[in-house]
Amino acid sequence: MYLRSTPRRNKDGTEVRYLQLAHNVWDPAAKRSKVRVVYNFGREDAANREALQRLVASVSRFLEPGEALAAAAGDGLEFTESRPPGGTWVLDALWDRLGIGPAVKRLLRDRRMAPGAGRVLFALAANRALAPSSKLAAARWVSEDAWIAGLPEVSDDACYRAMDWLLEVKDELEKEVFSQVANLLNLEVDLLFFGTTSTYFEVDGEDEPIWRDKNGRPLPAGQPGGAGGDQAGGGQEDGEDGGKLAAFRAFGKSKDHRGDLPQVVIGMAVTREGIPVRVWCWPGDTADSALIRQVKDDMRDWTLAKIVWVADRGFASKENRRYLRRGDHHYIIGEKLRSGSAEAKAALSRQGRYQEVAASLRVKEVRISEHERFVICHNPEGAERDAGVRARMLAQLEELIAGSGKLTATKRAELRGVISTKPGLNRYLRVMPGGLLRIDAKAIKAEENLDGKYLLRTSDPRLAAEDIALGYKQLLEVERGWRDMKQVIDLRPVYHRKEERIRAHVILCWLALLLTRMAETTCHATWPGLRRELQRIALGTFTGPAGTFRQRTELSSAQRAILAQLKIDPPPRIFQPTETH
Repeated sequence: MYLRSTPRRNKDGTEVRYLQLAHNVWDPAAKRSKVRVVYNFGREDAANREALQRLVASVSRFLEPGEALAAAAGDGLEFTESRPPGGTWVLDALWDRLGIGPAVKRLLRDRRMAPGAGRVLFALAANRALAPSSKLAAARWVSEDAWIAGLPEVSDDACYRAMDWLLEVKDELEKEVFSQVANLLNLEVDLLFFGTTSTYFEVDGEDEPIWRDKNGRPLPAGQPGGAGGDQAGGGQEDGEDGGKLAAFRAFGKSKDHRGDLPQVVIGMAVTREGIPVRVWCWPGDTADSALIRQVKDDMRDWTLAKIVWVADRGFASKENRRYLRRGDHHYIIGEKLRSGSAEAKAALSRQGRYQEVAASLRVKEVRISEHERFVICHNPEGAERDAGVRARMLAQLEELIAGSGKLTATKRAELRGVISTKPGLNRYLRVMPGGLLRIDAKAIKAEENLDGKYLLRTSDPRLAAEDIALGYKQLLEVERGWRDMKQVIDLRPVYHRKEERIRAHVILCWLALLLTRMAETTCHATWPGLRRELQRIALGTFTGPAGTFRQRTELSSAQRAILAQLKIDPPPRIFQPTETH
């Protein structure tokens, strides 16, 4: 007696399979065996599978455990491989929940792309989150190591085609994803944080410069000053259309302390919850100062009715502040205390009591302008750290200049030149009229007054001083995003040389960070910890004469808790049974 699955076709031509309990009987007249159906279970659906499970459990009660296992396995059943489905299962659910999957399907349909390209994009984003590697290695990962629904295998050519298409639809996809995130997190009036980083390339030199628009994007070929236009001017001179010649991978101010290697600059906008909602990419020699203006322009039509921009002091120019005020938006921006600006001097000179806001944070609002508000923040723990750092630098400086009075004027000048290359030490060096080198006591006292302090300016008249300080403190979410982008998602090394592929790689890293940050925010745990637990779920493949099926391991309490927090159904116990005919 055995169970069989029988196909039948409906009137509309669709195939429906029925489960039947049958056995073979000998027909003396026909002199051959015939199939006799003992019982019809009905259509092969979830409900009838549950009935089968109850039947198997009932029969198994009359067998020894070993006999039940052997009967369930059948003759010749082999365990052929195991893959971890947990991470991809969770990321796939979040991919759809954030609207990325539906948006990709629609954009694919509008451009008449193969539907499978959407699954390839998900696979590449999941690879960054679970096992970061090159696109060639990612193709092998999908085909040999991962389990991704609807994508049993993929070629490296399919990966590159999907990346090229992703770059085409970047703006539309980002806008739809942002709208979905805004709805999920109820973002109507909120803070939006912006910061930049850089990533370097271990190559010999810069790329060939081409004509670019003011935002660093290549100008179309054939356009005046474009890639195919007249480039006789050479160098980095501005063209008539506001563009300029620039390399994409170029030398610039490295935030990884690798000024010896060409780089690209990357920007990211992050919500107060730490969700990265958009990413940008610029040539490596781009300065931070004007970037936030482009970012504001790019997000002009997005769904937030009002944005309070939060950025560090690198974006604090007067022109930037004026630009951020457009459209009834506001800003919170750090101000350099050592800049010597009139505002910084006036703020520090005002007397008043600090208000305790949180552990290791005190604030004091000072009125020095009719159009802006200024808040001095003080971190007692930070003050202790600053004092400790200064003490170490002073000890080093004293050691360097000890006995310098006995040196010749030339040797003292050489020593002074060496110290001038070290800004931290040079800050406390005083050169006497006769050329003698001394510790500057006045500079020390001035620095002591700045220990643990930073100055904020905002245009918002309604935010409380403590909200301003706490809002700026959340700028650390951007820094955490960059850290995870580089250490968890593995932004670098970048295994591409073409500009469009590098840009697409950055977008994939952003998508992976978005998925993992949503999981972290919901579960209040780090992604490496969640990933480690989810990847312990195993999906075994069993093959025998009757066919192949995949069965996952039992879920642990920790795995069930993660899925429950994320409100994601557990993976099915049995995956993709196939029958051998």
